[in-house]
Amino acid sequence: MSDIKPRILHLPRAEWTDDAREVFAFWGEPNAWEEGSKTNVMMVMANHPDLGKAYNIWGKHLLMSNTLGTRYLELVILRVAWRVKSAYEWHNHVGYGLNAGLTLDEIAAIRDYPQGGNWNEQDAVILRSVDELIDDGTLSDVTWETLGKYFDKRQKMDLVFSIGHYVMTSWALSAFGVDIEGGADRIGFDLKTASGKVPGKTYKPGETEDWTDSRGY
Repeated sequence: MSDIKPRILHLPRAEWTDDAREVFAFWGEPNAWEEGSKTNVMMVMANHPDLGKAYNIWGKHLLMSNTLGTRYLELVILRVAWRVKSAYEWHNHVGYGLNAGLTLDEIAAIRDYPQGGNWNEQDAVILRSVDELIDDGTLSDVTWETLGKYFDKRQKMDLVFSIGHYVMTSWALSAFGVDIEGGADRIGFDLKTASGKVPGKTYKPGETEDWTDSRGY
């Protein structure tokens, strides 16, 4: 159970304009145009279609076309989720992280950084970048130079914007009172699920034919 109280409700069906439907059908979820999305954040963002459509286009680049690479992106998102205590992002990206090749032990070490974890310099500088931007609002010269050993200019740009985007998204989810979907097997920060099952992989839109079935709704 959750004690999160929604501050912005799902857009009422009577207000489902075509612009609103574009928001909650954007990711290709089957029947979303006709029946709405099963994803809470999309049904909340549909309250402001202009913002929701822009958010989706921007978010799709960072989630699906990011030059940083999927594994590094999941390091970023999971570290952000822990730092800003976003239960929604943590729950969703544990499964994405497993699909990207991270282990549950590594995900626990992302949470516990800098304690624990056998991170190489590439992984460590990604995690350090998250912490520096959240704590200091910028990256130190040492961190920037270390990033340059492994990542090109576009990747460093995507890194900084990805950190900012997922902090912003986490803020919005918390401020709007968007909870994890009701049918999901909630994954806590302790990596335990509500059912007691071991967390499994989840898939991003279009990755598999049954990607909607892996989200836990």
